[in-house]
Amino acid sequence: MRKEITNGVYPTMLTPFKTDKSIDFEALNRLVGWYIKRGIDGLFAVCQSSAMFELSREERVELCRKTIEFAGDHYPVMASGHVSDTIEGQIDDMQAMASAGPDALVLVSNRLADPWEDDSVWLKNLDLLLKGLPTDIPLGFYECPYPYKRVLSTEVVKELINMERFEFIKDTCCDPDMIKERARLSKGTKVKFFNANAATLLMSLKEGFAGYSGIMTNFHSDLYHRLCHDWKEMGDEAVELQNYLGFASTIENQFYPANARYSLMKEGVFTNLVSRRQDARLRQITKSQEMEIDQFYTISEQMSQRFKRD
Repeated sequence: MRKEITNGVYPTMLTPFKTDKSIDFEALNRLVGWYIKRGIDGLFAVCQSSAMFELSREERVELCRKTIEFAGDHYPVMASGHVSDTIEGQIDDMQAMASAGPDALVLVSNRLADPWEDDSVWLKNLDLLLKGLPTDIPLGFYECPYPYKRVLSTEVVKELINMERFEFIKDTCCDPDMIKERARLSKGTKVKFFNANAATLLMSLKEGFAGYSGIMTNFHSDLYHRLCHDWKEMGDEAVELQNYLGFASTIENQFYPANARYSLMKEGVFTNLVSRRQDARLRQITKSQEMEIDQFYTISEQMSQRFKRD
């Protein structure tokens, strides 16, 4: 029985690897446990942070299946892995992923049209894709920045809402005006927007967004969990926490995901920095960057104690 996509925090999961670059499922089990201990409401597996573009279809499906197993009965698991270039290949991607049993399938906005193609092409390809997908599973969309970022237009958002098949949209627009418009359009519908941008999070929650799904959950998901669930009762403390989260998120620009892997090594979750991503193979995190993360980690732990839920 599929679990409901509730409001709150959905980490964009990393994938741990062994030194031979095979998936380390023991570390994955520890990672899921760490997310749960830190405070989450569900998991977004097989996304860009998970190296979905560098995994085979079989690996993506197994990664989803194991995540569901480790998460247990309480936490919904969404999965993407929608990476093929052709619509036929994307149907195969999603049918295979559906077989793993996720609670929602998440489509990638840039897979349905090239950068120069307009919304009419995009919507036509979406229609073809939907005809090949199972009808008994909720769907979502993810404005993934790789290989190019395609932000859903207002007209497309309206179409997705009217289809009544979509329940999750990971918003990466980083635009306050667009966030307000999306919140207005989705109010009272089954579509839930989850912000991936830390700086606009509190504002988006006030407008009606459902929560947070971004890479900073790989550093301190508990702080996002506190803000998403308690901001109404926190008063000025919500602004204080938002100010920290917005500034802290600039660490994304350092060398992600290597810096998140390093932070998780400090937690005893990961055992190495091994990654399949091309940029990670070209260079490793520097000693100076390690020191930056050490200092960031110390302050983050202090903030976790400061804003610990009762």
